[in-house]
Amino acid sequence: MLKKTNLPQSSKANYRYSPFTRQLMIFQVAIRLLLFLWQDRLTGNNSSRQRHRRAKWLVKKLLILGPTFIKIGQALSTRADLIPLEYVQELSLLQDRVPPFSSELAVAVIEAELGKPLYTLFRDFESIPLAAASLGQVHKARLHTGEDVVVKIQRPGLEALFNLDFELLHRLVRLGNRFLPKLRKYNLEAIYQEFFELLYQEIDYIHEGKNADRFRENFRTYNRVLVPQVYWEYTTKKVLTLEYVPGIKIDDRPTLEASQINTKDVIQLGITCYLKQLLEDGFFQSDPHPGNMAVSRRGEIIFYDFGTMAEVKAIAQDQMVKTFFAVLKKDTDEVIQTLIYMGLIEPVADMTPIKRMVNFLLEEFRDKPIDVRAFEQLSGEIYLMFEQQPFRLPPQMTFIIKSLTTLDGIARALDPQYNLLAAAQPFLKNIAFTQQQGNLLGTLAKQTKNFIQYKLNQPSRTELSINRLESRLELGELQVRVRSLESERALKKIQLGIKSLIYTCLAGFTLIAAAILLVGTYKQVALILFGLSGLWFLLLLKSLINLAFQEKVDKIIQK
Repeated sequence: MLKKTNLPQSSKANYRYSPFTRQLMIFQVAIRLLLFLWQDRLTGNNSSRQRHRRAKWLVKKLLILGPTFIKIGQALSTRADLIPLEYVQELSLLQDRVPPFSSELAVAVIEAELGKPLYTLFRDFESIPLAAASLGQVHKARLHTGEDVVVKIQRPGLEALFNLDFELLHRLVRLGNRFLPKLRKYNLEAIYQEFFELLYQEIDYIHEGKNADRFRENFRTYNRVLVPQVYWEYTTKKVLTLEYVPGIKIDDRPTLEASQINTKDVIQLGITCYLKQLLEDGFFQSDPHPGNMAVSRRGEIIFYDFGTMAEVKAIAQDQMVKTFFAVLKKDTDEVIQTLIYMGLIEPVADMTPIKRMVNFLLEEFRDKPIDVRAFEQLSGEIYLMFEQQPFRLPPQMTFIIKSLTTLDGIARALDPQYNLLAAAQPFLKNIAFTQQQGNLLGTLAKQTKNFIQYKLNQPSRTELSINRLESRLELGELQVRVRSLESERALKKIQLGIKSLIYTCLAGFTLIAAAILLVGTYKQVALILFGLSGLWFLLLLKSLINLAFQEKVDKIIQK
C-alpha cells in the first residue's frame, strides 16, 4: 500500500536547471546544428542521406533536452512548409521515450492538488502507471463509490521548465531574426507563439477536461462512440480524473479479429467520426494516433486524450454536399474555395502550387485503394511546393494533414485495400437524409443532376489528353527549359575557381595563426588550428583536382 507523502522539494526540482545551465544546453545544441548545416553547405555535402544523418542527431538531442523539445519536435514533424522532408520524416518518429516518475511523487502531486490524503480520495490506487509520457503519467484507481477511474498526473516541475525554455527559445528566435535575415520570411515569432500556446494548453488539465466534455456532447447521438466522463471533483490543473474505459488498440488487427469485431466497420466508423469532427463540428482531435483511440469489445470506438484539439470553421451541410460532388468531379477550384472558407488555406497571389497539391490529392486518393508509396509521393510533392513558393500553412491545415496520414496508417493496418470514399459514405448518407435542413435535399438533387450531366458530357480520350496537358502546363508540372551547355560548363569552372580561392585563404590564414600561437603559450589551440588548416588544404586539393578534371573534359569536347 502506498503511504501518504508530502510533496518534497525534489519533485519540483525534477526538471530543475539554473537559467545559465539550461541556456548553455539549448544554445550548444542550436550552435552545433548551425555549424553542421554550414559545414554541409560549404563542402557541398547536402545529400538526402546526409540530411537524414543530421535529423537523427537532432532527434537524439531533443530527447536529451526533454519535454519541451520533444513536443516542439513532434509539432515540427507536421511542418513541411518550414523544414526539409528528411527532418520531417525523422521527427515524425519522435516518441515520448521517458521513464515514469516514482509513485510517491505521483501521490504527492495528487494530495497537494486535491488537498486530501490519497485514500480519502480513492478506495484503491495502483502504484504502477498504465502509461507514461514526457508531460505526465496515468494510474488506475477506484473511487469510494465503486467506479473505476484513471488519474492523469502532470510530471513535477514541468510548468517551471516550460517557462524557462519559453524565455530561452525566445532569445534564440530574436538572435536568429537579427543575425540570419533569411529566417525572417518564415515569421519565427508567430511560429514560436503558436507552439507554446499549444504546449501550455496541453499541460492545463482543466482545459483538457472541458475539451473532453465538449467532444462527448458533440457525439451524444452516436451510440457507437465512447468518450470517458470527467470527474471534476477530482480534477485540477495538474490532475485529471477520467472514467476508466478499457479497449483494444485500434490498429491491433489480430486481437480485433479474435474478438469477432469487423475491421471494415471500425474503419468506416473512424472515418465517419473524423469527418463529423472536421466538417460538422469544426472541433477535432489533432493527434489521432493509435494510443489515443481504442475499440470496445462491442465494436464501439473509444477516444482518449483531449489535450491537443484544434478548431476550424465548420461548414454548412449544403456546402459539404457541394464539396463532396466537387471531389467526385475532380473540381480543384471548388475544393480550394471550400478550404479557403474554412481557413485551412491562406489565399496568396499565386495559387498554382496549392492547386498542384489539391489536384494531386484528387488524382491519387479519390477512388483508389490507399498506397503508402502515394503518401510518400505526397510528402515529396508538399515539400517541393514549399521549396518553389515558400509560405506558411495555417496550423489547422498541418494538423489535418497529419491526422489524415495517421488515420490512413490505422486504416491500412486493418485493411490494406480500404477506400477512403467508400468509408465516407455513411457520413454522406447521414447528411443527405437529415431533417434539420429544409433545402438540403434540393441541393443534393441539384448536385446529383449536375454530376450526371458532367458524366454524360465528358469529352473524348483525345480531348481529355489535351485538357490534361493544358492543366499540367498551367499547374507548372511541365516546364520548357532552354539550356546552354557551354555557359553551364563556364559557370561550373568559375564556381570551382572561387571555392579553390576560398579554401586557399582559409588554409593560409589558419596556418599563419597556428604558427603565431605555437611560438607563444597557446600550443593546444595552435594544434587545433594546424588540424583545421590541414582540413582546408584537403578541401583545396579536392577542388583543384575537380577543376583540372573539368578543364580536361572541356578540351576533349572542343576537339
